[in-house]
Amino acid sequence: MIKKVSSGVLLILLLVFLAAGADKEKKAYELIYKDVQILKQKIILLEGKIESNTEDIKRIKEQFSELLTLVRQFQRDQASFKEEQKQIPAQYQILLEKIEIMNSQLIRLFGELIEIKNASFTPVQPAEPSAAEESPPTEETGNKRTETKEETPQTPLPNPSLSPQVVYNMAYTDYLKGNFDLAIQGFNLYIEQFPKSPLSDNALYWIGECHFSLREYIQAIEQFNTLILDYPDGDKVPAAYLKKGISLAELGKKEEALLVFKLLITKYPLEEETKIAQQKIKELSS
Repeated sequence: MIKKVSSGVLLILLLVFLAAGADKEKKAYELIYKDVQILKQKIILLEGKIESNTEDIKRIKEQFSELLTLVRQFQRDQASFKEEQKQIPAQYQILLEKIEIMNSQLIRLFGELIEIKNASFTPVQPAEPSAAEESPPTEETGNKRTETKEETPQTPLPNPSLSPQVVYNMAYTDYLKGNFDLAIQGFNLYIEQFPKSPLSDNALYWIGECHFSLREYIQAIEQFNTLILDYPDGDKVPAAYLKKGISLAELGKKEEALLVFKLLITKYPLEEETKIAQQKIKELSS
């Protein structure tokens, strides 16, 4: 009997333990299920954020592409602007030369008009006295002779003195016409008479150009050296360096010419003469 009671008790305890274990498993499953649901919600939120970030990244890529296009356009515009800037000095020089030619022509035309005007005035010669006038004058004839003496002949107008600009323009016109000897005389006269003129350095340069055109390279180099030493800040200095280098090359002084060209490139890297100097270096080095 006691054995049966013990077996019943054990069976009851076993059932209790089994029930308790089932409850624990049930609770464990419920906890796992809740965790899974939470994870699903987090995944859904994460997917939403990823989609939102993807859209943001796409917009950023589009903006970056537009910015890159603008940068490239700016670089092209800047390169075009630099190229146009390089052409300005040459165009400006051509314009100045045309203005100088027109100014010279106007000055010469003015001089011709003055000469024509002066030639139109002829001095009035006093009339020789007649026999009647040699006789003792009466009061009436005396008055007439007195009036005749008071008349004075009209003299021609004096020629105007040449201004510095006139002398310079005349010499420059001779240079353009190929009258290099006359141009040299004119520019030398300009330098002698107007040594402090702002165009004195230009006059020196054109004297050198005249000698260069006459293939008198030694005299040309002397003029270019004078310009470089006396007017180191003059606007014709880069051109003087270039023509000096070419003159040395024509004289067969290759090494000296190369040194002058390299000095020009170092001192004036942005000038138009620098491009020509670089080409001359290639020619001499080949």
